[in-house]
Amino acid sequence: MTDEQNTPVSADDLPEQLRIRREKRDKLLANGMDPYPVEVPRTHLLADIRNRFSDLPADQRTGELVGVAGRVMFLRNTGKLCFATLREGDGTELQAMLSLANVGQESLDAWKSDVDLGDHVFIYGEVITSRRGELSVLAEEWRVAGKALRPLPVAHKQLAEETRIRQRYVDLILRDRARDTVRTRAGVVRSLRDSFHQRGYLEVETPMLQTLHGGASARPFVTHSNAFDLDLYLRIAPELYLKRCVVGGIEKVFEINRNFRNEGSDSSHSPEFAMLEYYEAYSTYDSVAELTRALVQEAAESIFGSHVVTLVDGTEYDLSGQWASVTMYESLSEALGVEVTPETPAEYLHQQAEQRGIEVDPKLGHGKLIEELWEHLVGDHIYEPTFVRDFPIETSPLTRQHRDKPGVAEKWDLYVRGMELATGYSELVDPVVERQRLMEQAQLGAAGDSEAMRLDEDFLRALEYGMPPTGGAGMGIDRLLMALTGLGIRETILFPLVRPE
Repeated sequence: MTDEQNTPVSADDLPEQLRIRREKRDKLLANGMDPYPVEVPRTHLLADIRNRFSDLPADQRTGELVGVAGRVMFLRNTGKLCFATLREGDGTELQAMLSLANVGQESLDAWKSDVDLGDHVFIYGEVITSRRGELSVLAEEWRVAGKALRPLPVAHKQLAEETRIRQRYVDLILRDRARDTVRTRAGVVRSLRDSFHQRGYLEVETPMLQTLHGGASARPFVTHSNAFDLDLYLRIAPELYLKRCVVGGIEKVFEINRNFRNEGSDSSHSPEFAMLEYYEAYSTYDSVAELTRALVQEAAESIFGSHVVTLVDGTEYDLSGQWASVTMYESLSEALGVEVTPETPAEYLHQQAEQRGIEVDPKLGHGKLIEELWEHLVGDHIYEPTFVRDFPIETSPLTRQHRDKPGVAEKWDLYVRGMELATGYSELVDPVVERQRLMEQAQLGAAGDSEAMRLDEDFLRALEYGMPPTGGAGMGIDRLLMALTGLGIRETILFPLVRPE
């Protein structure tokens, strides 16, 4: 934010609508009415009244006096009768009516002059239905519960995406879908937690600030602790700490929290994102794949009542049943039209990339080339839920080598609608082999690879106490919402990172 943006603006310099609303605020204060009271005597939610009096005939009075509150979303002021539509946070709306006979001339005039669209108001009055059958509260008294100094955007015009992202609070006020997305996300996270608790998993919290970055290949954010005079990293993954938990005897463990990666931002990536990771002793990448499928299906069932979800564009997406499974080498061989294996030389893979116009770093070795070619030729075309299994061992430093296939890691990625949703491993638990792998990563880092993992001596010490065979997986919460709704990542994150205005 610039110094100019921080400079206080005088009332005379405000745009006209803001200036007029500021004057109304000042008028309320001058008349002894607090435009932002500590509380109002609300007795009922709007939803309660709608549920209780849903069958009330037209032009009826109930004699029931209630105190309600909400944001004014519609106003119509006539001579002796004024109408307003109030809305609560859950989207429930109810009409309020103010008549000259009930509130008197002074109060009615004050309503007309002081209340604007977007204000929060409190209404005390009788539950009735209008002549047209609209359930309403006929006011006996009213007060401002929260004066809005900025006018809402015109409700019938679609909000620009930039406005929706930067001013999510406005988006939430105006769009049902925005509020529904927040509730859907909360429901999905609740479903995941319930699924884990039912299976005997324990939820933990591990450090966000770490002295070493590891658990994934990514560029970290760096910060500094003044108290310790120490550079620290915002975590890129909780993996190494969750494995410490397994070493310590927490044999079923999960965490839902934020990760931070100092990388690009696009329709499926955000520098700050929510991540679920889970580990189970005496399991393998096969069993955590089955668990992952169950987690996604149970989340869909809890929110949508079905394993078939309807996306925002109206199309249906089927998550039911067993999911497809392919291996990376076999599916890439099919796409290339020639067989590639863990023994295929990097030079040959470079030739295949060049022949197809795929630009790759000439320094890439076999493993990275296999993954680059696969992403270009196969990954973008996988629509149905599919586990892609058995990655090159050299790109999977924390993963056990395949029990039957030399040069291959027991690792899978789950793809949904062309997007990577989750990753699972049979975890490498041999501390000697793990040290070798991390030393290789450290050498890559010393050579300038900013995404390479660092040698974590404390993690290796933990492994030396003995870690049982373990399967583990990680799944992006934001991407799970994308998979279930069809929304972009900036719509599934409530307040995504954006450049300052």
